[in-house]
Amino acid sequence: MKKSDQKPNNELSPEDYYFENGLMVFTAAYHLRRGYCCESGCRHCPYGFKERRKPKKP
Repeated sequence: MKKSDQKPNNELSPEDYYFENGLMVFTAAYHLRRGYCCESGCRHCPYGFKERRKPKKP
């Protein structure tokens, strides 16, 4: 089987996430295993991405 034919393991384990206020929060361990930054401003981003927030209008 060629490497491109292999399917990725998409199963989550308990150390990959937790729930906070009904939302799923991914851990740094999960992000590192995934291997790239999604640039969504994740709370535990190990890649140093910080989402820029637009200033609130008065």
